Amino acid sequence: MNGTAAVRRATAGDAEELIRLRIVMLESMEGEPVPPGEWSELAVASLRRRLPLPGTTIAAFVVDRPGADGPGLAACAIGVVEERLGSPANPAGLSGYVFSVATDARYRRRGYSTACLKGLLGWFTDNGVSQVRLRATSEGLPVYERLGFVLETGPSMRLSAGRAPAQLPR
Repeated sequence: MNGTAAVRRATAGDAEELIRLRIVMLESMEGEPVPPGEWSELAVASLRRRLPLPGTTIAAFVVDRPGADGPGLAACAIGVVEERLGSPANPAGLSGYVFSVATDARYRRRGYSTACLKGLLGWFTDNGVSQVRLRATSEGLPVYERLGFVLETGPSMRLSAGRAPAQLPR
């Protein structure tokens, strides 16, 4: 990092910029344009509602654009705390999930995402989270590995609502 980036916790006022950066991330992952629409409006509303709540289970850490570049965000990391049933490896059952890490193209390779992730990981620690998961792109993999993340084995699966409900067992 160039030493001039200050990481801060995002506020409700950052919601639109956080979703703009989420679009940057999604486009990087999908390799094609991701148009804003109803989904992005709902996401902005969710962040505006949830970020300021006392004891919220969602947090974002950001680096602002350098002053000469005008207002807005250069990078962000967003995550949530989930409470699941405990296990021997995680008695409290608290798990962190990082679901949005992005840096504007013109600010990459300055350590901004790493700084945001370190802020988010500190927040997880402060909230009693002992395990954090994320999905990595090939570009992000070295960053996450440097922070101590390791690849997991085993199949990852999902069921999307509306795709196959008629086929669900009853």
